[in-house]
Formats: sequence, structure tokens, C-alpha cells
Amino acid sequence: MKRPRLLVAGIAVVGVAVAAALVGIPSAFAANLLTNPGFESGTLTGWTCSAGSVVTSPVHSGSRALAGAASASDNATCTQKVAVKPSTAYTLSAWVRGSYVFVGVTGGASTWTPSAASYTQLTVAFTTGAGQTSAEVFLHGWYGQGTYNADDVSLDGPGGTPPATTPPGTTPPTTTPPTTAPPTTTPPTTTPPTTGLPKHALVGYLHASFANGSGYVRMADVPDAWDVIDLAFGEPTSVTSGDIRFNRCPATECPNVESDTEFIAAIRAKQAKGKKVVISIGGQNGQVQLTSTGARDAFVRSVGAIIDRYGLDGLDIDFEGHSLALNAGDTDFRNPTTPVIVNLISAVRSLKAKYGSKFVLTMAPETFFVQVGYQFYGGAGGGDNRTGAYLPVIHALRGDLTLLHVQDYNSGPVMGLDNQYHFMNGADFHIAMTDMLRAGFRVANTGQTFPGLRPDQIAIGLPAATSAGNGYTPPGQVHQALDCLVKGQNCGGYALRGGTSPGLRGLMTWSINWDRYYNWEFQNSHEPYLNALP
Repeated sequence: MKRPRLLVAGIAVVGVAVAAALVGIPSAFAANLLTNPGFESGTLTGWTCSAGSVVTSPVHSGSRALAGAASASDNATCTQKVAVKPSTAYTLSAWVRGSYVFVGVTGGASTWTPSAASYTQLTVAFTTGAGQTSAEVFLHGWYGQGTYNADDVSLDGPGGTPPATTPPGTTPPTTTPPTTAPPTTTPPTTTPPTTGLPKHALVGYLHASFANGSGYVRMADVPDAWDVIDLAFGEPTSVTSGDIRFNRCPATECPNVESDTEFIAAIRAKQAKGKKVVISIGGQNGQVQLTSTGARDAFVRSVGAIIDRYGLDGLDIDFEGHSLALNAGDTDFRNPTTPVIVNLISAVRSLKAKYGSKFVLTMAPETFFVQVGYQFYGGAGGGDNRTGAYLPVIHALRGDLTLLHVQDYNSGPVMGLDNQYHFMNGADFHIAMTDMLRAGFRVANTGQTFPGLRPDQIAIGLPAATSAGNGYTPPGQVHQALDCLVKGQNCGGYALRGGTSPGLRGLMTWSINWDRYYNWEFQNSHEPYLNALP
């Protein structure tokens, strides 16, 4: 989730929002690292495209441009991987035209335009991670929105050293996946378990391993308004290792960082007040693919070690990018067979068994991995195999799930249960997306229906401010959504399929740090409103 390095953040449909701006003038650059950036070769040389071609019109400059034929089952993604230097600032830009065109870095920064009748420049600034030596840039449209064009794509910054050989561990093993699928879990009909949380809670991510433009916030300085604090982030030693490490922010980046002793003492103080502190795994740089049972077991050991060291209450799964995807033919979310799905479910169950009934389990998927499953399900083929990929994980673990707070931001338009597309930035989007989680929904063309969750398991995910992610919703619009979902009032013409949810758990935000940066607008606007709900 959401690890912006600068002050202005954009959108990532399958990744993390960081600094991005939509501008209409070209920017200066020192060196373009991309091959065939203007498609002037007349071919897609250097690019890998699912539904792309080179055209002679319309173009931004020169005589060629990219045409991406986005259809109902393909968002026409084009990617290019380049060598970069660690801990280095880069700027990605492209001239685009069309509806819902996205530009970004896989697993990281991105931005978009909902409509560009003529060529418009999209620009994204990002900083590579400490050990990062390559980056994959992408262009894509959105499902059912028609053909988009792109031209004069630029990645400005110093080039890295291309690896001499393919890095080990990047190819999934070819062994046969486990044949025993996780058992189907019947949606619970009993009284919700005791979680120790208030009826309506405020959940926030705390930048514990980095600072970025929002600055570092010491654990002791987190206000008591926050009921669940997600430590961002635990990240793997490699994509497929399963070995998760949580490295606290270094003093060179966070001059006000506290010692481990002070950090742990502050966690204990929060817990003494009834607050929950959990480790969040994944985020922008933390692509996690548990492709083998060895990776699964390493995940259990390493995550357990982090929980034990800091005395945490549980785990937040924030898998983004390419962490979760469904193999072709894996079409029944109730009985998944894809190893990365099966192994994640097994790993979380092991952690739950180790820590018992008080173990807090939360998830923060993007809409692409959950609600988009109403239209497209990855294992059924014909499109992106990541669509709906969280559904089998949520379903298998629903009996253990404390909170699901889908990121209602960094999203393209999503079809709701009214079979209409809903768009970010207003109450309507949150109402429709949350209603899908409460009511349940048919999973694309699989013939299966994903059952709804209990209201106490659902929170709405929001950016704390405009710089925290694309899709910022003004407080009044958030309150309208809460009024509709909790009390059935002020729904703006939308008919709730899942009924009212007086027990809706609350709101999640990325992030506590960004909220502090903006003088606690999110906390001060929403905590009193939540407390006043029935």
C-alpha cells in the first residue's frame, strides 16, 4: 500500500500511490532509459503488450504511437523493464489520450487521467528502494473503455547495471501444486467474536520503516483516537522467499526515530489502553509470492518472529502488485488450487493457531483484487489473472478475519451491484463498494457467489489527504456514505442490496503520518462522527 516518497500522490490500480501530477507541458530530462519510447521503430520492440499495436495516427510527435485496445476482458497493458540504481529518484512521463489511461511503475507509483480527448502528459515521480536494481514501467487502459494511445514515454534518471544472468528465485517452481485445497468455510451466523475493538473504530497505517515527505511519527506520539495501528511494512528478502523482515526507519532518514526499547514500551502503552498494533506485510516494495511450501513455512517463522519481538497483536495482509494471481483454470474461489493462494491461506491459519483467538487479522486489498471480481475473475481466463484474486483468501479466512478494509482509492471505475460503474472521490463509490462486501456478489462467469461478510468485519479504506493517494474524499462525503450504510439515510438514490449495517466497524486510512502532516484532519473529522453513530 501506499508508500509515497514525495508530497503529491497519484494513483496505482495495482500498486502504491506516490507523487504524481497531471500537467500539460513537457518536462526536462537528463536521459531516457526506455527502449523505443516513441514507438518510432514501427514495432513494439522493448515493450511487452497484451493488446497493443503501433499506429501512424494519432501521434504526439514523430510518425508513430502506441494504441492499446482495452476490451471487456483486457486492459491492454504494455510494460518495459529497465535497470535502475537503488535509493535514487526517477521521473516517468508519457503523453496519452483516451479514457482511463494509467501510467506507472509495477508495484509502485502511478497516475491516470479519466479522460483526455487530445494528448496530455502524465508524470510520476518515484524513488527506488534501498536494494532495488530494476523497475518495470507500465501503460494501460481500463476494461471496456476502448482504445487509448500513448507516445513519447520517458524514464528520466541514471541507468543501472543490467544483471548478467536472471536473478535466482524469480521463476515460480514447476512442481505440482498441492492437491488438497483449503476447506470451504461456511459464512458464520453466530454472534461476532469479541475483538476488544470499539463498535466503530479508526484504523491507520504508521510509517514505521520509512518516513517520506509526510515525516516520521513516533509510536508514543500517535493519538489515542487510533484504535488499530498497522506498522508499515514488513517486506520479503526476495519475492519468493517468504522470509519477511521488519526494519525500523534508520536515523539517517528519520532523525527523530525512537530506540527499540522506547518503541516497544510505546506499543505496550497503546495496548494497555485497548489499542491493537499489528505488522502489515507487503505494501509498495513488498511483493510476496508464496510459490512453495518452503516459502510458506518461512513466512510463518519470520512473521511470528516479528510478532514475538515487538509483542504485536496480529497481522495485516497488504499484498499488492503481482503478489496474488490465479492460475488458468482456477475458477472456484471456494476451492483454490493456485500455490500462492493456497500457501498464503495455510500460512495465516498456522499463525492464527499459534496465537489463538485474540489474534487480529486484517486485510487491505485494492478494489481490483476484490470487487472487480464481480465482472472478471482471473482464473477464468481472458484477462488479467489478478482480478478477484483476494476472494479465495478472504473466503477461506472469513472465520478468522477481524477486518477487511478494501482501499477505496487508487482505483479505476468499478461496476457495482446495480450494474453501473462507480467512480472515486464521492459517497457513491464508498456506498457501492461497501455494499458489495456486505451483500456478497456473483463472481464473474464462474457460477459461484461470494457470500457477504459481517458488518463488524468491514471498514472503509480512505486516503487521509490528497497527497496520500488518488481518491481523497471530503469528510462530508464520507459521512454521507456512513449515514447510508449504517442508518439507511442519504443514499443518493442507491438501493442497498445488503441492507443497513449498524455494526459497520469503521474507517481505515493511509496514513497516520499523512494525517499528522495535514493537521489531523482525518482523525478530527471522523473519530467524533464514528463515536456518534448508533
